Amino acid sequence: MTAFDPHPVLLAFVFVKTFVYLELVAVLALLRLAFSARWSRLAAFLAMGLALAGIAITLAPVMNLASHPAYAPAARFMAGGQGMWGLLLPSVPLAASAMLPRPRARWIDLVHALALWGLVGLWIATRLV
Repeated sequence: MTAFDPHPVLLAFVFVKTFVYLELVAVLALLRLAFSARWSRLAAFLAMGLALAGIAITLAPVMNLASHPAYAPAARFMAGGQGMWGLLLPSVPLAASAMLPRPRARWIDLVHALALWGLVGLWIATRLV
């Protein structure tokens, strides 16, 4: 490995934060919408909306929407904190939906917690590399 080769942990983090995490949060929020009661559904709907907005911001250059006036501030927000702010924001209402009355389908919370810990672990590993 030369000085110009990226570290595999860094490549894994970039791949996960770009193509995996927000999509997984959106799918988990959709499943929470399908299986849970009223208040948990509201929080899951917010989480899904935020995750879909993050996906749209990530894919905006591909869809030729980067010239839209709202793209620049949204992209700056998504890049904040090495890209973690835009990833953690949809996780907050999804985690809150687990604490509301009658969330059902606790396996959704387990998958979300594992994904969140994996993302944070990769982020910490990139800081140490």
